[in-house]
Parts: sequence; C-alpha cells; structure tokens
Amino acid sequence: MRWIPALSQVAMLAAALVTTAQAADAPAATRPVLRVCQDPNNLPFSRRDLAGFENRIAALFARQLGWDIEYTWYPQRMGFVRNTLRAKEPGADHFKCDLITGVATGFDLGATTHPYYRSTYTMAYVRGKGLDSVHGLDDLLALDPARRATLRLGVFGGSPVTEWLLEHGLIGQMVSYSPQTGDPEQYPGEIVEKDLAEGRLDVAFVWGPIGGYFARQSAGGRIVAVPLAPQPGLKVDFEIAMAVRFGDQALKERIDGLIDRNRDAIHAILVDYGVPLLEAPAAPTVAR
Repeated sequence: MRWIPALSQVAMLAAALVTTAQAADAPAATRPVLRVCQDPNNLPFSRRDLAGFENRIAALFARQLGWDIEYTWYPQRMGFVRNTLRAKEPGADHFKCDLITGVATGFDLGATTHPYYRSTYTMAYVRGKGLDSVHGLDDLLALDPARRATLRLGVFGGSPVTEWLLEHGLIGQMVSYSPQTGDPEQYPGEIVEKDLAEGRLDVAFVWGPIGGYFARQSAGGRIVAVPLAPQPGLKVDFEIAMAVRFGDQALKERIDGLIDRNRDAIHAILVDYGVPLLEAPAAPTVAR
C-alpha cells in the first residue's frame, strides 16, 4: 500500500505554504532571513562568489521560502561550528548563522537533516600516463610491481583509503596531506587541481565531489576521477546532510521539507558539478 501523509500533515503543509507566500510579499526589511554558514574558499562546495553547489542549493531554498539569504564565511576546519552555528551576532538577538549546508550524517555538533546526496571517494589521475587501464583499486594492485612502486599517491590524513594503502604495502609511497591547514587561501581541491595536474602526484585519493569537479574542470578532460566501490572492511561512501543547532526543530523541519521536495533539482545541480552519485537517499515516509 502506498504511504500518504496524514490529514493533519496536509493541514500543516497548507499553513506552511500560506506562511511562505506571506513572507515573499513582506517588505524586505521584515522578511525572514536564511542565515547560512559556509566556507569562503572550498570549491566545489562553496565560495564567497557563490560559485559552489552548496551556494546554489541554499539560494534555491531561500527563493522557495521567500526569505532573504545571508552568509557567515569561515574556513570549514577547526572552530567552524564554534564561530558560526554557535556564535551569537554581537548586539543582536540571533546567532551568526543557522544552517550548515554540508555535513556527514554522523555529524555530532548539530542536528542533521535528511541526507540530500550520497557519494564515494575517488581515485584521480592524468590520462595518458600509464594508468588509463586503472578503473578501481584492484586494477591499481594489478599493475606491474615495478610500475606500481614508482607511483606517488596523494591522500588526506584520516581518509579511509589510508588504511587500504597500509594493508597493501603502499604506505611508503603515500604523500600525506593535512585536511586542516592554517592557511585560509588553501583548499582541499588543490591536491587535484594543482599537485596532480602539475605532476607532483600520480594518483590522488579524494572525496568524490572534489575529484569529480576538478576532473571536469581540467583542460580537455585530461584528469579522470574513478569512483571507488565499497569493499568489505573499507567504507568509502557516505551520505551528506545539512545541520542546524540542536533544539531548532522548526528550521530542521523546514529544511527537511525543502530537501524532500527538491530532490530532482538538487540532483541536477550535483550532476552539473560532476559529483559522483550513488543511489540517492530515500525521503522518509509517514504512515497514515
């Protein structure tokens, strides 16, 4: 039997639509504000010029709500939540921002929304340099041992791929990158956009949206990003959600509704950025 909303939920949805319409017609000075916490320099996710896919999704949500949108920019590393989601705006009765637009579903510093995409780590390399036959981790292991021994393998500390490299005797070839640096001008995508493209690495293991985006941006498609398949004992795929402050149930429910109603539009945005997508997380259903 098909699941349908209870009548009380239909009434609530109708009320929410009326509220949204009223908000859209309100004078700019009195309209509600969607306050978003984002990194100012972290493509393909977000950037101060609004070029990231999280920027686009947040803007889509604000338009549908009929709200204004404001950003609090802070590098998404140590202290991000403390200086954004949990920081009060000086001289005001609100926090600096209310919504983080990209966290793993296990995030424990805020209340997570429904997931809005699921992706996997990728293995990126430059075409035409002897790795074109590599379509997964098993193919990498199957390379001639002498050839494999020459490879410089870039990976971020804490990546699930690190354990796999150790298990297969490749740790000595690993070039380790810190996931958090003190330089706000640096961003994780540089491992592909610069170091891999310029020959300082032969392979870069990166989170899927990073690999897919910078491979698509590479001149002539010279970089390929191979999505990694999950293996026993190696989890490389994760669901991504948004987060609000604990206790902000009203905003969480609004964002959950926006995610569920806009899955097709969100999917199109992610595809446009080259994000390797696994089966989309299903929207929760409610029994009558």
